[in-house]
Amino acid sequence: MANATGKSFLGRFGVHIAVLVFVTIWTIPTLGILVSSLRDKDQIIASGWWNAFSSSSQTEAGRLPPPTAQVEKDGKFVLEGNIFEGGEARRISAFGLKSAAPTEFEAGAVADLGDGVSLQLNEDGSFVMTSPVEMEGKRGQRVYYESSAPPRFTTENYETVMFSEGIGRSFVNSLTVTVPATVIPIMIAAFAAYALAWMRFPGRALIIAVIIGLLVVPLQMALIPLLQLYNGVAMFFGVPSKTYLGIWLAHTGFGLPFAIYLLRSYMAGLPRELMESARIDGASDFEIFIKIVLPLSFPVLASFAIFQFLWVWNDLLVAIVFLGSGSDQLVLTGKLNALLGSRGGDWEILTTSAFITIIVPLIVFFSLQRYFVRGLLAGSVKGG
Repeated sequence: MANATGKSFLGRFGVHIAVLVFVTIWTIPTLGILVSSLRDKDQIIASGWWNAFSSSSQTEAGRLPPPTAQVEKDGKFVLEGNIFEGGEARRISAFGLKSAAPTEFEAGAVADLGDGVSLQLNEDGSFVMTSPVEMEGKRGQRVYYESSAPPRFTTENYETVMFSEGIGRSFVNSLTVTVPATVIPIMIAAFAAYALAWMRFPGRALIIAVIIGLLVVPLQMALIPLLQLYNGVAMFFGVPSKTYLGIWLAHTGFGLPFAIYLLRSYMAGLPRELMESARIDGASDFEIFIKIVLPLSFPVLASFAIFQFLWVWNDLLVAIVFLGSGSDQLVLTGKLNALLGSRGGDWEILTTSAFITIIVPLIVFFSLQRYFVRGLLAGSVKGG
């Protein structure tokens, strides 16, 4: 049954279900990265992040103290202690003396090692090894055991990443690149969009057509010519080529076509009567732009800011080409790519680095998301 807006209950219900599904698909991996970044290294290896709030079981190997630590009691030689160093809060469920049978004996049982030697390993990790004769050798008995540990979360991963892995420097580099590379094209595109929407001058239609054509130009095709042009200009003025200015200009150039197209579509849909009334009152184009158009265009400006910020923040190719790949020049995406090669097995480092990489875009998106859809759709109904 359709309502006054022409939408059936089934149609509206389907839209809500689809939105919920997409939100879930995007949220679950992010939640997994966050939980894994706060977990202990051993627990990450032992179980998935969805088991982070329950005890995790894993099979490990340990070695008892050497025979030099034995003492003589009641005519027998005894070796006592705890297999867990530092009194860890873990519980042993089974143990064994061979790697092929790590759970041969239950915790608390007495295992026969032969020649009258026995070993008892308890749930709390305490052990007693007894021999009728003095034990010899330089190394202690190797023991395998299955243990469970309670959930444990730590911020040490973030301390390691931010202060030991160079992520902190890359984080600053990414902010230094992204913020100006988002603000500059917005400033230029806003002026250009107003001119193309409300000012009449020769060649206006041709400029609009060129901007639309530039939307389909692949970044990879324009990257090398742009780099050669910038290097030529830098050499002419005697300035270094690998600078922040270069990457700011590159991202501005790649982002301007979409920015001008999006902003013009929105500004052209603003009420014509509002502009004409301002002109009758003696307002210039600049005053109309500053006092009327810009405040009304905040939703579309916020929408483009989200697009541009996410694109620049997640960029790797342009950053390497225009900024370099040195340790002091790498942005977050480049540093994370380097960590994948050097720390591929350290999941606690990789997940922490990945979450640091996505936390800033998440903050930006959720701060501006209320303007996002409104800014994208407002100019799609009426055009100038």
